[in-house]
Amino acid sequence: MFQKKNHVFILVQIIIWTIYTGIIFIPQIIIPELNFLGYKNWQLLLDYFFSVCVLTLVSIALKHFYDRYIKLDDFKLWEIIKLLFLIFASALFYYGALTAYNYLMITYVYENPEVFDHPSQSAKRQVLFVFVMGFLFFLWIVVYTIYKTTSQIKNNKMDRMEIENTLKDSQLNALKGQINPHFMFNSLNNIRGLILENPEKSREMITRLSEMLRYSLTKNEITTIALEEEIEMVENFIEISKIQMEERLNFTSQIAPNTLQLQIPPMIIQMLIENAAKHGIAKLKEGGQIALETNMENNNLTIEVSNTGVLTIEKNSTQLGIKNIEKRLHLIYGEKARFKLQEIENKVIAKITIPIL
Repeated sequence: MFQKKNHVFILVQIIIWTIYTGIIFIPQIIIPELNFLGYKNWQLLLDYFFSVCVLTLVSIALKHFYDRYIKLDDFKLWEIIKLLFLIFASALFYYGALTAYNYLMITYVYENPEVFDHPSQSAKRQVLFVFVMGFLFFLWIVVYTIYKTTSQIKNNKMDRMEIENTLKDSQLNALKGQINPHFMFNSLNNIRGLILENPEKSREMITRLSEMLRYSLTKNEITTIALEEEIEMVENFIEISKIQMEERLNFTSQIAPNTLQLQIPPMIIQMLIENAAKHGIAKLKEGGQIALETNMENNNLTIEVSNTGVLTIEKNSTQLGIKNIEKRLHLIYGEKARFKLQEIENKVIAKITIPIL
């Protein structure tokens, strides 16, 4: 990539200086009246070629010293002084190379020494020529500075995006890591209470727990999964919860067929169901109902989990589950996803709206 950029830079310099020097030499070739020094066409073409080569070499050297010694991120008076030095050093170098070339060619090749006596070769014209070239290299510096600054901004933006993506992945993995211990803690508590009381149900619970743990381990590095896979895990969780709550927990689901293959963050529905069971049904002596419903609305997937009960926030609650859901949705979908938790007619309703990507 670095070599490719250098090749492109050299090619651009050749094109620019070919056009510039062509404006000077080509009219003299086409219109003899403009050739006031009496050069032949082959001599003009040779001078043309030499000027393009030298100007290109000066540009390459100027770029090298600019990149090495000029610091755009700490641009102070000293940087301006260095830039002015580069500009006039480039102009003087080009003037010196051109003067040496003209002397050798006019004296030994063109054999036309009377050119040195022409008014265009006066000291005043030579000084003016140096300042004109200095101005050209000043314009070169301005254009190159704009290009370099734009490239730096672009690279900084790409680096920032890469850092943000890395941070996002780290945050997502950290949030997923909060889920697995939660599964194990609740499920192991259920097993502990049933081992002596009902070994058969304990074995069933262990089987379902192993399926849940396998799911959480295999999906831990995945950002999204098919809703259908998530539903299977939810059913395992419900069966485990029913073993503990028995008839106190009633679960219903209405899953729209066209939502089964849509992608959602893993374990996000399970967390809604778990919150509904833990903070809703488990606190009701007579129990209650948890309902899961998914639909498509305006090219968005809606996931709604409702449970019997009232919306209360315990004094010592960290609301870890709710915050986890909100952060994960924001990290994956930004402002396009929505999460709403409210109480309507003795029911707590949690609704997630996810854009279809």
